[in-house]
Amino acid sequence: MRLLDRRTVPQTEELRPTGPSRATGLLHDLGLGIRFAASGGREGWTRTVLTAVGVGLGVALLLFASSVPHLLEQRSARDQARAEARVSRDHTVPKSDTTVLQMRVLSEYRGRSVEGSLMRPEGAHPVTPPGAAHFPGPGEMVASPALKELLGSPEGSLLKERLPYRITGTIADPGLISPGELRYYAGSATLTPAAGGHRLAGYGTQDPPEPLSPILVVLIIMICVVLLVPVAIFIATAVRFGGDRRDRRLAALRLVGADIRTTRRIAAGEALFGTVLGLLAGLVFFLVGRQFMGAVKVWDVSAFPADLVPVPWLAALIAVAVPVAAVLVTLTALRSVVIEPLGVVRHSRSRRRRLWWRLLMPVAGVAVLAQTGTVDEYAPVNPYPIAGGAVLVLVGLALLLPWLVEACVNRLRGGPVPWQLAIRRLQLSSGAASRAVSGITVAVAGAVALQMLFAAVNDDFNRVTGQDPARAQFTASSENVTGDAATRTIEEFRATKGVKAVIGTVEVYVTRPGPYEGDIQPTTSLTVGDCATLRELARIGSCKEGDAFVVHPGNDKDQAAWVDQTARKGKEVEIASLGSQSKRWTLPADARTVVSRRDPMGEDHWGIMATVGAVDPSTLPGATVVAQIKVDESVADVSEYVRNAAARIDPGMDVRSLHSVTRDRQYASVQTGLQVGATATLLLIAASMLVSQLEQLRERRRLLSVLVAFGTRRTALGWSVLWQTAVPVVVGLVVAVAGGLGLGAVMIRMVAKKVTDWWLFLPMVGAGAALILLVTLVSLPPLWRLMRPEGLRTE
Repeated sequence: MRLLDRRTVPQTEELRPTGPSRATGLLHDLGLGIRFAASGGREGWTRTVLTAVGVGLGVALLLFASSVPHLLEQRSARDQARAEARVSRDHTVPKSDTTVLQMRVLSEYRGRSVEGSLMRPEGAHPVTPPGAAHFPGPGEMVASPALKELLGSPEGSLLKERLPYRITGTIADPGLISPGELRYYAGSATLTPAAGGHRLAGYGTQDPPEPLSPILVVLIIMICVVLLVPVAIFIATAVRFGGDRRDRRLAALRLVGADIRTTRRIAAGEALFGTVLGLLAGLVFFLVGRQFMGAVKVWDVSAFPADLVPVPWLAALIAVAVPVAAVLVTLTALRSVVIEPLGVVRHSRSRRRRLWWRLLMPVAGVAVLAQTGTVDEYAPVNPYPIAGGAVLVLVGLALLLPWLVEACVNRLRGGPVPWQLAIRRLQLSSGAASRAVSGITVAVAGAVALQMLFAAVNDDFNRVTGQDPARAQFTASSENVTGDAATRTIEEFRATKGVKAVIGTVEVYVTRPGPYEGDIQPTTSLTVGDCATLRELARIGSCKEGDAFVVHPGNDKDQAAWVDQTARKGKEVEIASLGSQSKRWTLPADARTVVSRRDPMGEDHWGIMATVGAVDPSTLPGATVVAQIKVDESVADVSEYVRNAAARIDPGMDVRSLHSVTRDRQYASVQTGLQVGATATLLLIAASMLVSQLEQLRERRRLLSVLVAFGTRRTALGWSVLWQTAVPVVVGLVVAVAGGLGLGAVMIRMVAKKVTDWWLFLPMVGAGAALILLVTLVSLPPLWRLMRPEGLRTE
């Protein structure tokens, strides 16, 4: 029997008070446990630090999660504060000393959004944008810190060509959504309403946020459950670090007169001390970590440190729930061992883990989800049954894992020496390995279910646009380019580096002149371009300069008849625009009638189409220039060359990329949130497995030294560590895949969809295998140190 070292036991004359108060006795025993944890020498502090670090990592992640509501609230408030104020129902703003002409400019640079405004004051005291200390003068710009840094670096040279303004100020935090936002306000001396400017009276709006779809609500609930349940399991695992040494110490206390109740209270005090240190460590991790949130981007998401403030009631819940859970986990763990004075730690009679009660929780979770019914598209979603059912299923999988690991390893026999060492260790005690793997099991199961749910609802939030990126990759349009500039616009795009072809048109609306008996004057469009362009828009066959065509839609006879009422061959049409003098043009009598063809945007064009030889586009009043641009995608930064050309022609020109599928913004933001959270949870799981592995190696250092002294090869021990990690993870991944597929199927049934892919778990399995390799590699250096002869020393 091994007694405690005098240095590990606080000097006290009695282990239990003799006073009549039970509360006093409880406090005394808890205090004695705290003293053991605080003054137990290097071994005691090592165990306490491991527990504190493990709990601290989990608490830090919980604090970050509890800060998300405040973060979203602050982002929304800043977004509304910089939005254009609405002063009347018809949105008309009278000119005053404070009004401003503004034109919003949207662009992209190497995949990042760049948003800005051209501004011209109409008086001596113009309103200043939020975050800007002064109003920018002509040719000047107030830029966000991220944009200023980018423009000042070699990486931003192409963007500098697009924004040739002198930076005279920086947008402060109140005017930005995130630290990495690329935003600017530029002054202009030439902006007019005719050039695209509109009058602005001030900033700030109270528009309510767009409500979330019920399906998105279900997705968000599942994301919260999937990301937070592994954190809770990790914290529960961390408070059990060093359990074997604690049990031996409690056995020594039994030898000097402590009873079972006293030893349990002392163990609770030790756990409480380590957990309180973990809360403090978690607070430190959180405060330090949030200082880097502005500089660190995860999936293009960043945040201001000041926005990461936990919701008070959630922070209070964490501060209370974590220590209480730690004490309960410790007391529950002590029920599985018998601590007696005649033995260091004597486990109770070996018996197999029972299965029936472990199955109750996941079955109950499935039942709760099943009775929730189908999510109605128009009815509000009750989050509690969904969250409760998902939690029951995932926690049930974690409870089922120890039974499966024990059942599997008890049936394994033979094999190489490393394999036998690992399996024998798991056969003797698989609880610690199962606890270390339970977090990854829950995380993978939840991720599988979420991926299935995302795949099932994908079509609801991803719309097929009909656009053809093979024919053109960009479209650019402007209503501010008129006259000769309209023709030069198309030519300038064609001369841009990397551009292979341009479908460039100048478009206006034409009406039938003279009186008309109907209620609506017949109107259609007039599209002017060269023959190559017109062939992309209609099936015209042969074409030469001077030709004109009447274009009918392919399968709409009523629309074709309406076109013919305006496009009368040999008759005049009237070209008119708001604020412009009307002009008449005669449609040639020999104009052929053809059928429209879908352009790369997926749109049909009909009406009148004419070559440049038939209509001079520079003479068309109020025309819109449209260019659909095909580029050589092998040219580096070809998209930036196209956007720079558009900015030179018209700073407000709308340039868009063509995509065959578009994604709903709310759906995309939810998916980004899942990716960010999953990355953080995966890192936490890796840290959990590593800390648990190091704790197990530390507990076995004397055994490892003995094996080396008897001639066991170090490589054999290294492989045994790999197998000891891999076997529970493999079992855990099997449980996770089965449970995740089942949970995903139930959730998909809840949203009235069908399972689209049963093989989404394969990437999750790959992530689990990567974690095995990572934890093994990182734990090898400590393993070599623990196998030194010094590990045989004892006192």
